[in-house]
Amino acid sequence: MLSECRAVLPLPLASLGDDFRGFFDSVGQFFDSISQIHFVSLIIALASFGIYLSLRSRAFYHVLRAAYPAERIQARRIWGAYIAAYGFNNVVPARGGDVIKLFLTRTSIANASYPAVAAAFFVEAGFDLAMGVFILTFAFTQGVFPKPPDFSKLGAFDLSLFAAHPRFTLFLLTFLAVAGLAGFAILSRRVKAFWARVRQGLAILYDRPRYFREVFGVQFVAWLFRFTAFWFMLDAFNVGGSVHNVLLVLGVNAVAAVVPFTPGGAGVQQAFLVKVFAGTASGATIAAYSVGQQIAIAAFSLAMGFVALVTIFKFRSFREVIAAGREARAAENAGGAVVGTPGAAVDELLHEHGPAAGASAPRRRAAPADLFTDEDLDFEPTRQQPLTSSREKRARDGGGRGRRGRRKD
Repeated sequence: MLSECRAVLPLPLASLGDDFRGFFDSVGQFFDSISQIHFVSLIIALASFGIYLSLRSRAFYHVLRAAYPAERIQARRIWGAYIAAYGFNNVVPARGGDVIKLFLTRTSIANASYPAVAAAFFVEAGFDLAMGVFILTFAFTQGVFPKPPDFSKLGAFDLSLFAAHPRFTLFLLTFLAVAGLAGFAILSRRVKAFWARVRQGLAILYDRPRYFREVFGVQFVAWLFRFTAFWFMLDAFNVGGSVHNVLLVLGVNAVAAVVPFTPGGAGVQQAFLVKVFAGTASGATIAAYSVGQQIAIAAFSLAMGFVALVTIFKFRSFREVIAAGREARAAENAGGAVVGTPGAAVDELLHEHGPAAGASAPRRRAAPADLFTDEDLDFEPTRQQPLTSSREKRARDGGGRGRRGRRKD
């Protein structure tokens, strides 16, 4: 296994270099063919994609409503957090935008906790898993989708690293599984309140009719708009929209989502699309489409996310959101104190910089006179008895026996 790990080390740099060269070659072909893009189809595609994201955020809102039925939750703030995170995920690797989504969502709900909000993320995975199995089954039965053993030949850094070294991949998966089980065992013994918060975030799953009506059903309608978006995207770049082609594109997206080491799955998507549509259109057309749809969706979602940050949360950059999140966590952990209210850190930042031009001053949340109790904390503290010396213990026990002896006399 050590020799396998040593053999892996030189691969990422070479494969990553090939990945970037292929991506920028496709970018060049995209700009060469930009005059051939059908902009009406592109606009329809982006509008459909915007509706898709909005409906997904509505399903997430329903998940949070089930977790916090007694709290007032503004749908526009949940929409803004969802859109901002999606936009940021398209420019940073490893789904870094989910951290922004976690912070903005938590500070938008009074008395919310990070474990509950994070658990709510996974409710959406049920629909994604169901559709992913259907789409990948279709894609692998069409004869054009590369099989897993052939992923290493595609030239994508993410897939080449794992497909070319199955023993290393198996070792990594085993290590992650063991680490996850160990973490689960430790938390389940020592942090009971943490798991109570997690169950709270998954509350809607215990009401199946409501889950299928307010989450699964809404996600399915959103998926139809996503299907529409890629249909018109294929038309915009002269590949040709069809049920067959759209399902293949969605299959490529499903594979790229498994290894999100590059922003928006860039590199993996380009390699797959060139292979999948090799007999559908010319190589230049497929290369232009593979990078064109990536740039269009990334720019559109990033712009929507930035607008949401500025207009809803009054932040001026994604970096400012990350800094506010760190300040909030530091304030909660400093000296065992916690922020008076979940949105206090955001309000503090807004008062420090002032409201946007033409906007009314934000309302400051009133902090309670006392701090949160142990029940409000995400982690259950360990209570220890005060230490006593052996002499004090003997004196106390002896005194007790003496008193009992005198009572008998």
